[in-house]
Amino acid sequence: MSLVTQVILSADDELRYPSVGELETISDYLKTGEYRLRIISALQSKEQEIIRSAGKKIFQLHPEYIAPGGNASGAKQRALCLRDYGWYLRLITYAILAGNKEPLEKIGLIGVREMYNSLDVPVAGMIDAIKCLKEASTEVLSEEQEEFITPYYDYLIQGMS
Repeated sequence: MSLVTQVILSADDELRYPSVGELETISDYLKTGEYRLRIISALQSKEQEIIRSAGKKIFQLHPEYIAPGGNASGAKQRALCLRDYGWYLRLITYAILAGNKEPLEKIGLIGVREMYNSLDVPVAGMIDAIKCLKEASTEVLSEEQEEFITPYYDYLIQGMS
């Protein structure tokens, strides 16, 4: 849910107009709209580069994943791991677009531990994978853009922990 929708629903639930503070928050959100869109565009256009870099990093950090018997030992399993990188990268862009972390919570964190546990995917390894994705994402962005997206990745990492 976007920041604007949240403000409207909150005000409506309380049968009031949006407060001055809420309107200022919306104003700030709108002022950063073009900037957020540039970040999303950069991440989208560099998706394959980011995924390739993050994959390389996680398999260097955890070579046991690609060793025989590991969770990503075959080409199919490795492709599934990298597919998840693309999913999480898109999820980050949804949160940037919404201007809040709710998409990370509603789409990305609810049930994630249970899902990975049921698939015998080590959650600690997924946390490391998201850290690698964060690092790979920040490599294609400016320092200012990196600071902008870091809280979204940190929220996702913390939520998986």
